[in-house]
Amino acid sequence: MSLDDTLRVAGLVEDSIVDGDGFRFTIFVQGCKRRCPNCQNPETQPLEGGHEETLAALLQKIRQNPLLTGVTFSGGEPFLQCAPLAKLAKEIHAMGLDIWSYSGYTLEELRARHDEATDALLAEVDVLVDGAYIEELRDLTLHFRGSSNQRVIDMNATRKQGKVVLLYED
Repeated sequence: MSLDDTLRVAGLVEDSIVDGDGFRFTIFVQGCKRRCPNCQNPETQPLEGGHEETLAALLQKIRQNPLLTGVTFSGGEPFLQCAPLAKLAKEIHAMGLDIWSYSGYTLEELRARHDEATDALLAEVDVLVDGAYIEELRDLTLHFRGSSNQRVIDMNATRKQGKVVLLYED
């Protein structure tokens, strides 16, 4: 895989403070099969929408902001584009930035795929916000998530301890 590989993108936010800790570059990927009722980003659901960006072009945009603390993958569903995101995440880590990713799937569902690309992306994620958005469990007081079933998982501590470690236990 090269930096000429592409990612289907719905949009970019180059200076977010709401998509994870710190000052972040957020990539909203295109495509999601979950179709959660009252999704925050319904325009990102169609698989054929958005536009393609090369990994090199995305990295160039990320490098333009020296104030960034990290990059967030949101969507849509990032785990529908695991291979290019894993490659991108590796390059972002080499820049000294952290990776947050949102997913409508739980960590357990992602691990159960037993898929090389999914595993590669999970290995690069520092913080995973997992679980489908459930309108009945909506809670605006939660850190970086919309419903109480969702978890903000410290993936580095989770890998080290061999069990799920939450970053926030609101």
